[in-house]
Amino acid sequence: MDMTMMQNNANTLLAEMQWLYEVIDARFKLYWSQESPVQDIFEIAPPDLTNNDSMYAQVVKHYKMGTMERVILLLALAPHIQPHLLDVFYVKNANYDRGFTEFGGVKGQNHSGFLPTGETVSFVLAANDLAKRFSLLEIFGEDHYFRKYNILKLAGVQGDEPFLSGVLTISVEYLNYFTTGTSHKPDYNVNFPAKRISTQLDWSDLVLDDDTLEEVMEIRDWIEYGDKLLNEWGMNKKIKPGYRSLFYGPPGTGKTLTASLLGKSAGLDVYRIDLSMVVSKYIGETEKNLSNIFDQAQNKNWILFFDEADALFGKRTQTSSSNDRHANQEVSYLLQRVEDFPGVVILATNLKANLDEAFTRRFQSMIYFAMPNPLQREKLWKQAFSEHTRLASDVKLNEIADKYEMAGGAIINVSRYSSLLALKRGTNEILMKDIVTGIRKEFGKDGKTV
Repeated sequence: MDMTMMQNNANTLLAEMQWLYEVIDARFKLYWSQESPVQDIFEIAPPDLTNNDSMYAQVVKHYKMGTMERVILLLALAPHIQPHLLDVFYVKNANYDRGFTEFGGVKGQNHSGFLPTGETVSFVLAANDLAKRFSLLEIFGEDHYFRKYNILKLAGVQGDEPFLSGVLTISVEYLNYFTTGTSHKPDYNVNFPAKRISTQLDWSDLVLDDDTLEEVMEIRDWIEYGDKLLNEWGMNKKIKPGYRSLFYGPPGTGKTLTASLLGKSAGLDVYRIDLSMVVSKYIGETEKNLSNIFDQAQNKNWILFFDEADALFGKRTQTSSSNDRHANQEVSYLLQRVEDFPGVVILATNLKANLDEAFTRRFQSMIYFAMPNPLQREKLWKQAFSEHTRLASDVKLNEIADKYEMAGGAIINVSRYSSLLALKRGTNEILMKDIVTGIRKEFGKDGKTV
């Protein structure tokens, strides 16, 4: 962690919070018709960020934020870095023995301080000026960069309640940028059912036939040159951003490893979606779960990897019941989110036929991961064992590869099994009988016999 960056961020935000305090103080004095050093809060000049290279300053300058946007951003940050600054909003209306409606705000479940809402923003920036209040609706709209790039939003608006009653919420991503200066990598949890995956292997460890590997390289080319194609060559008027690919084929043939290698080679995070936590029997919950993932991934250039995708993206049913119609609505929603995602989406399945054709038509590539042939299996067997082991004299990997049709994942399982037995015996010698037993166990998983 860069302590210089953190200190720079802290110094910048300290000055910004002092400015926010002055703005809020002036708003209260003007609202109560008290003596104030200014006639309008917009007379209070914000700190000069011209030569400031903190992460906060970089974002403000990048989006060319005006005073209103800066105040909104600081109000969203305040509960996280200087919550006491907002205690002034707890003043009570003596006539009704309650808080002032125009101040907005809520109290959190654990946070004892004041959490600003859209109404709080409206009071500070607009007070009784309806035109300014209406302009805030545009700032909090879907097309503004605050929402479009997942910087902040009004969250938790209930039913038909006023839009500005939503809690002003800054994204975890930008909160991390402004404080530690680092990108947030979310942890696997119920609200983010996806796990970051990686690999210590390299492309040389991936055993695929030449045609399959060539198709995979097309995805890598898109990751490297897609932005230039869209923006410098002007193709953004003709094609959508993002890349969608389907990996299909038997288990253990390298689909997950390929996704991990694509991320590793491009320096991108790869997140595998846990479909067991995404799919819900409750109406609207599946869309909500997927929305949490796509919203966080939208501007981070992640690779999203949906394993066993037919569980979620399967064929739509006839609309014979309300449940069927709801299931089809989920598919349509997912179609749109996948198609609009500007990064790389990879769907993996064992059987392509299980997927809805509405999805497959939208893929830029559909790549078949076949069972390895004998020569490929021999290479996989040679790679499977540790360099610290030695094979018994009767172990002939070429013969094993020729006799037993197995995928790479199964071969690794056999290697693990026979290597553990060697360690248990206190030796590094891999025995043929242990390899055969391991193969028998792998075949037994599919009801096959050796």
